[in-house]
Amino acid sequence: MSAATPRAASKAECVMIAGLAGALETDIHEPGAPFDVKRRGIALIAHPNPVQGGTKDNKVVTTLAKSLVALGYIAVRPNFRGVGASEGSFDHGNGETEDLLAVAAWAADRYGPLPVLLAGFSFGAFVQTRVIKRLSAERLILVGPAVNRFPAESVPADTLVIHGEYDDVVPLADVLNWARPQDLPLVVVPGGEHFFHGRLHLLANLVRRHCA
Repeated sequence: MSAATPRAASKAECVMIAGLAGALETDIHEPGAPFDVKRRGIALIAHPNPVQGGTKDNKVVTTLAKSLVALGYIAVRPNFRGVGASEGSFDHGNGETEDLLAVAAWAADRYGPLPVLLAGFSFGAFVQTRVIKRLSAERLILVGPAVNRFPAESVPADTLVIHGEYDDVVPLADVLNWARPQDLPLVVVPGGEHFFHGRLHLLANLVRRHCA
């Protein structure tokens, strides 16, 4: 059976991981059979802006996690500093970059040298454009990257960028202006807005097809 075939996942585990500003509340979702012995990699997933209510339980974030678990990845979803039970306070992307690097190091220590996939939504996408400069990753997936609010970095040419046609938080034109100098293609979801209401199934299918 192909890796693209959805698989059941084990029950999510919540752990507290040491970060520079204190403990980071993190959900771990491991794939079920037949990936119990050989896992495909670790998917580190970043959530939207904490000061606007973003958490690891955001619907786009959990959709990314479920899609990647179905492909054999271990999905790792931390709450950034100051969110939920995570300690510390918002740091405009600087400390949040360190948070993700700390969680990645913890996951590598727990699971061994598995390939890493980075994914992020909105503010989380911006942070992942910084993380990939310091962490070797096999793939980068950016959804609704907040390029109009934070100075997103340039990214590898094979990055998957998904954006809603009618995004009213991060206009599509702004993302095109960021992507154009990089010759970076975008996947536009027709009728989609920032949170992909009614379009989450399309988001899941795009991720699965890209990673299959």
